[in-house]
Amino acid sequence: MYLPTRTWRTPIMGPSGAVGTNHPLATQAGLDVLRAGGNAIDAAIAISLTLGVVEPAMSGLGGDGFFQVHEAKTGRTRCWNATGAAPFAATPDRFRARGIAVRGGLSVSTPGLLAGLGAMHAAHGTRKWETLCAAALGHARDGFAVTDNYRHFARDVRTHLAADRRSASVFLGGLAEGVPEFAAVVRQPDLARTLEEIAADGAETFYRGRLARRLAAGLREAGALVDERDLGECQAEAQDPIGITYRGFRVTQTPPNSTGFTLLQMLKIAERFDLAALDPALRIHVLVEAKKRAFLDRERYGTDPRFGTVPLDRLLSDASADTAAASIDLDRAADLPLAEPEKGGDTTYFCVIDAAGNAVSGIQSINSAFGSGVTAGDTGVLLNNRMAYWHLAEGHPNRLVPGKRVRHTMNAAMVFKDEALWAVEGTPGADNQVQVNLQVLTALMDLGANPQQAVEAPRWTSSQGGQGANWPHEGDGRLVIETGYGAEVLAALEARGHMLTRVGPLEAPCSVQAIRVMPNGMRVVGSDPRRDGWGGAF
Repeated sequence: MYLPTRTWRTPIMGPSGAVGTNHPLATQAGLDVLRAGGNAIDAAIAISLTLGVVEPAMSGLGGDGFFQVHEAKTGRTRCWNATGAAPFAATPDRFRARGIAVRGGLSVSTPGLLAGLGAMHAAHGTRKWETLCAAALGHARDGFAVTDNYRHFARDVRTHLAADRRSASVFLGGLAEGVPEFAAVVRQPDLARTLEEIAADGAETFYRGRLARRLAAGLREAGALVDERDLGECQAEAQDPIGITYRGFRVTQTPPNSTGFTLLQMLKIAERFDLAALDPALRIHVLVEAKKRAFLDRERYGTDPRFGTVPLDRLLSDASADTAAASIDLDRAADLPLAEPEKGGDTTYFCVIDAAGNAVSGIQSINSAFGSGVTAGDTGVLLNNRMAYWHLAEGHPNRLVPGKRVRHTMNAAMVFKDEALWAVEGTPGADNQVQVNLQVLTALMDLGANPQQAVEAPRWTSSQGGQGANWPHEGDGRLVIETGYGAEVLAALEARGHMLTRVGPLEAPCSVQAIRVMPNGMRVVGSDPRRDGWGGAF
């Protein structure tokens, strides 16, 4: 792993609070809440809602999320599972003839994001919903400026957005051809009215209140299988994080149905090698091979634990890591496609730490760029296409079952040292998330990188046959890698049998946000320039 001696951005530092998000307006919303006396959970809710407005390709009220919350006063860390279940009307037989729906109304699963925000607010929040909705509401009503990244994602899925008159009007600006110009203003008046209702009535109204009735009508209009019963039974779940020790650190993760355990597996395998002593090509090779082996177990065991067993004790054991590490040939890349595959996702991540040391590692998504492409009636809520994550094969741990939560690539990590919070880190990027998190965390823990160095360092992402989370579950067996590593490193990887797809500097997937807590209490933010992310601190 090559670490830049100079970065495009300087690390942002401050002793009283720090925020890293995938959009500057969301970062500002979080900082404003912290400066006004709110805690990290208050800031996280404001950030989450704002991201759903200004980064609509990635997340929103129509999607899902996972949040890991560290409470400084008690030292307790909890996870909030904000993922909705498959609609009760969604059966494998309904999709057997044509396969899982990828876009449109039939691709919509029950949105769980706001249920998670509501549960976190009830447990830890100190500010009223009116305050926490203010930034998001303002940007929905008054508009936000289109960035190059917005234009990129809108262009990629323009035909899906154009198929829905409401989505086309808002997100394409009603343009007959093309997408909004750079710095054009996107206004969402229907979503502003929805946020006004949430500001007045709280999260409950989205599932079991007056807003829920309008949302259900919009879902019916969109042709979704989600109905009043699905909304009414949606509840966030409080869970204990899962974790491992790694070279004296404690790394914690969101538990299943998140596949955060895959990152922990990769770290356990990597710990068997002295990464700091390896040359860059061999270090990359070891991490890629660790990833391949962990992803086999992700496919075998990743599921909703209410419907199947995820043997975490075995998967995260020293014996399992020893066996996997011993199987790595240091001179040759292994071909490890996922077994019996059936015949790309977009998300957003943020992190925040307040003056008291409370912290949130949060990730949320509507799955693919702009989700299903369908807006729910007059609510302004852009709906997810999370149904695309299901499998239909008999016996598959992630097989579609009504009321079951799908296996998620989303994960939100924290790192502790000597029982104190040391770092909060994460990224969007579907199947690429855990492998990019692996690179950033080992850069921080093994190589002594600061957060900005770690997030800007050249990166790679590995694909195995059958790996893809979205239907159809494909994978090309290639290693996407940034050329910033240099020709010598790339040649050494090819000599080991890795099939490389070269991309330019800062062109590989994901958009990492990371905050380190230094020994003197200073919070240091690293924010990835690969998308619209920005860090802030004071």
